[in-house]
Amino acid sequence: MFSIKRTVSFLIVALFSTAAVYAADDRISEIVIKGNKLTDTSAIMLVIKSKTGEALSAEKVNQDVKAIYKMGRFQDVNSGFTRTDKGVVLKYLVMERPIVREIRITGNKEISVDKIREAIELKTNTIYSAKELASSVKKVKKLYTDEGFFLVDVAAAPEKLAGNELTVVFKITEGSKILIKTITFEGNKIFSARELRGMMQTKEKWFLSWITGAGAYKEDALKNDVNIIADKYFNKGYVNVKIGEPKVELLNDKSGLQVTIPISEGEQFKAGTIDFKGDILDGKEILARKVKLKTGEIFSRGILRDDVFALTDMYADKGFAFANVTPLSKIDQEKKIVDITFDMEKGNKIYIERINIGGNTKTRDKVIRREFKIDEGSLYNSTAIKKTKQNLTNLGFFEEVNIAQAKGSDDNKLILNTEVKEKSTGTFSIGGGFSSVDGIIGQASIQQANFLGLGLKGNLSGSLGGKTQTYTLGLTDPYFLDSKWTFGGDIYRTKRDYIDFTKQVTGGDIKAGYPINDDLSTFWIYKYEVKNNYNLSQALKLNPSIMTESKGSTSSISAQLSLNNTDYRLDPSSGTVSTISLEYAGLGGNNRYARYIAESAVFFPMKWNNVISLRGTLGYIQNLGKEIPIDEKFYLGGINTLRGFAARTVSPRVSATTPVIDPATGSTTNSITYAYVGGDKEFVFNAEYVFPIIKEAGLKALFFFDAGNSYAPNQSFFSSTLCSYGLGLRWYSPMGPLRLEYGIPVNPRPGIDNKSGKFEFSIGGFF
Repeated sequence: MFSIKRTVSFLIVALFSTAAVYAADDRISEIVIKGNKLTDTSAIMLVIKSKTGEALSAEKVNQDVKAIYKMGRFQDVNSGFTRTDKGVVLKYLVMERPIVREIRITGNKEISVDKIREAIELKTNTIYSAKELASSVKKVKKLYTDEGFFLVDVAAAPEKLAGNELTVVFKITEGSKILIKTITFEGNKIFSARELRGMMQTKEKWFLSWITGAGAYKEDALKNDVNIIADKYFNKGYVNVKIGEPKVELLNDKSGLQVTIPISEGEQFKAGTIDFKGDILDGKEILARKVKLKTGEIFSRGILRDDVFALTDMYADKGFAFANVTPLSKIDQEKKIVDITFDMEKGNKIYIERINIGGNTKTRDKVIRREFKIDEGSLYNSTAIKKTKQNLTNLGFFEEVNIAQAKGSDDNKLILNTEVKEKSTGTFSIGGGFSSVDGIIGQASIQQANFLGLGLKGNLSGSLGGKTQTYTLGLTDPYFLDSKWTFGGDIYRTKRDYIDFTKQVTGGDIKAGYPINDDLSTFWIYKYEVKNNYNLSQALKLNPSIMTESKGSTSSISAQLSLNNTDYRLDPSSGTVSTISLEYAGLGGNNRYARYIAESAVFFPMKWNNVISLRGTLGYIQNLGKEIPIDEKFYLGGINTLRGFAARTVSPRVSATTPVIDPATGSTTNSITYAYVGGDKEFVFNAEYVFPIIKEAGLKALFFFDAGNSYAPNQSFFSSTLCSYGLGLRWYSPMGPLRLEYGIPVNPRPGIDNKSGKFEFSIGGFF
């Protein structure tokens, strides 16, 4: 109905029979464009070669018609001319393509109209294009197939309105949702089908597919999976592997899709000779130490890739910002080896001319600059730039941090353009949470992690619950007086109900820290607290030697040495966190003790974003001429130490006997009660295997094993150990970290622990 044609007509053809007829007299006096409504006349005139004052040329007019038509905005172009006293008036009559006035979408239920409109290339009040319509149909269909609607039918057609206007109607027949039921492989012997499926982004459907989206067929994801599978073979030495085109078929019963991936594995190759050529800086021996790929070992393209990066960074750290390392491979099919020669090209030494900072509307420049590990005027250093980006990200002030390189005033100079995208660092929240330790808690807080744009951390918060009350006001400057010192302080008041007593504390602290290097730091805290322990249990009342003083004050100083080289400090997947701390109480007040604690956690990244973590804690508190206050001793159990054992019940305890008279008979029986009094030594070990369930939502699951105990003065470390195991879920929800964990004691204590286990739950960012 809307076929496109081009017509070229001339009113007086005879005038173009010879050049002599119009060369002298038929000069163009005017050029007229007619028929255009949406397209500016000036835009058409730009493509016309015929000019006023020139002689009329049939060849140029023909070229003009073609040029106008190529603009893509017209379905018909005609030309003609008339004579006047002033010369020839050249006319171009155009007919524009129809205008899309409305786009109508029908039949959609599973995907919103707005989302479909985003996929459609055609837009209202623009010129209709059959090519764009066909492309839009494909995109809408892909939108549905990516959501599992493999049988979707998308039909689109224009409907003519009055004048030169159209309504384009998309009619969608969604069909049933069809997911991938099976993923199979042909020709795989080295890796099992389960291993190959495990690394793929494309998954088979399962009972939680409605949450995870597993089973949806996405063409782009499946193509990427082919590359992932090939890479796995390359990393095991199968350099001749060939992964065929995946075949996607609808099962006969239409219950799902079957994906079949053919594989030709080939034979395994080993690494042959490893050599270097080109610009050798420190000798081949030094370069060889950087290379992990070794002669005689299974060839791995992944290790080779890492070696290229390591060698490039080695040169870049010496100022050669544009060093190029090319691995030249030679495959010996008979010997089944791959010889590698690294071709080293160093380029010129590069210096940092200037560091520009942009995007920081609130954060002061100095807050960003002090995180830089490279200075203006210094040699280029790749590692320092990467560390700078990590430091800026860890501040928590920015959504994005980009450090781009630009050419400087000379060939050997670079400009670092640092662009940040700030995020909100101040929060006011009123909320609540629940934990199996503290019960229901309400909380209100005002926090500012970047106070006045100076990087100061301020906090005003309070929480109120059935078992605990806390009020805190604090301010910390991580770069006190623009130095590397951290300095700050807090004042606080807390009240907490424990099993055998209630503790109330009013106090404050002054804290300072100094980094020894990027990973090693020190921290000192002086605190003064006034405490009151009351609401004693019957067992404590009957053991006055345990609770020698219910009121007291503590004046103490703590020193801490910490090592943290984890990759991401909020949620590590690799690296180590180790801390040694000493607290001495006796600088005033009436409590005297010394506390020593050593803690360490190691994180091991595994396949598929899984992480194994091992944590260990040893603690000892020593009396210094006075009994150690009961509230300062070690209590274990609960979600943060030994799961499966009730909070603060893993502790030495004392008993008390109370006579009970039966009012009916007058006979007397003894009732035995217990009080948990804490230990002077503690040992805790936690092992966790954490794996993502819904990666995009931050939902993770874990298996864990816990071991430990709290020991009395007459007991030695490890003299007895309680163990538990279990599983759990973790999610960083909008309300804060959520933990659901179920622990089962391996060796439950009679009369204290539940043999079948204990469920523990907490939510909220205030623990």
